[in-house]
Amino acid sequence: MPTYFVFSSNIKIQKKLKQKLAKKITEAHNKATGANKYFAQVIFNSSKKGDHFMGGKLVSKAEIFIYGHIRSGRTKRVKNHLIKSLREAIRNCIKLKKDNIWVYILDLKPTQMIEYGEILPKSGDEKKWFQNLPKNLKKRLDKIDN
Repeated sequence: MPTYFVFSSNIKIQKKLKQKLAKKITEAHNKATGANKYFAQVIFNSSKKGDHFMGGKLVSKAEIFIYGHIRSGRTKRVKNHLIKSLREAIRNCIKLKKDNIWVYILDLKPTQMIEYGEILPKSGDEKKWFQNLPKNLKKRLDKIDN
């Protein structure tokens, strides 16, 4: 499951905007990778005033960082499309300049991840993985995906 941690500094993101941004991040991941939406989760965190430094100096401008864990096996082209889409989701929702947006993606081996109680499939093998899930879990995931 891609897990996207959204860290904000010197900006308060309201609940409605978080919901919109989580949806945009999920859609960006879905469109770039083809993975089902139920694989994506977004977690928001914000730093307290005076807790963010760059180069040893206090940061006073609004900054947003997205740190995403995704399954390995995707091409450079797919990942470039993904990170640019994530940046644009922030720009469109929060109205920050692109030089105040940071995006990091970390590849994890699917065999080193368990989600929904099961070891994850390789990228591209989601349908086969889904078919082998218990019926109740399939229903749960279908509700999330639609």
